[in-house]
Amino acid sequence: MFLLAGGGTGSSGPRALSSDEANRLAITRFRNYQAHGRAVTITVPGTAGGLTVTGSVDYQGKLAYGVVHGTGRDTSSDGLIEWTATSVSVRPMANAPAHAPASPPRSGWYSRPLLSSGSALDSSLAIALKLASDRPDNAQLLPQNGAAWWGRDKVDGHPVDVMTGPSSPVRAGTAGNVRYWVGSDGTMYRVRVSVGSESRPVVIDFDTQKYVPVKPVPGVTPPR
Repeated sequence: MFLLAGGGTGSSGPRALSSDEANRLAITRFRNYQAHGRAVTITVPGTAGGLTVTGSVDYQGKLAYGVVHGTGRDTSSDGLIEWTATSVSVRPMANAPAHAPASPPRSGWYSRPLLSSGSALDSSLAIALKLASDRPDNAQLLPQNGAAWWGRDKVDGHPVDVMTGPSSPVRAGTAGNVRYWVGSDGTMYRVRVSVGSESRPVVIDFDTQKYVPVKPVPGVTPPR
């Protein structure tokens, strides 16, 4: 699912991570877990036009909620969306708001399994939900497994280092498939990764609006 995505501006890498960079990359997903949740904007590519999901991810509750808008296409996919690691609930809306209401409406929802392949949207939702961990990664193992520094950039005025992640524990040779924009304290500001056969990468930007605590869709109990 993951393919190489481009780097940031001012890139002069790749090179080996310094000890400080490895330590910051090791805690960046843990920072998301510590924060409990983050506001996100997910830009999903598509051959007929993309989708933008604006919402919040509860990393400790493993639940996310937001609003979907089509870009460069009709509005047939517009509406509210809530997802877990295994399921997606959608509520179509002809005139979807810029931001999802704090409490999900009580009716009009349709639920389905989250697809493990074949859907750029579902792949993007799954990636966004996995960007947290209840413990830091092993900083010493990151460089050994292919993590690298690619350059410096800025995200909404925040100076960041652009780093590639290590190889997947279950798929050797995948080092560099995901790029992280990481601040000086390990805060994750952006992630970019390609999915499936799409030529353009998915981009996940953090703190693009205020985080809103995620409430379950009425009648739907999120799995734990």
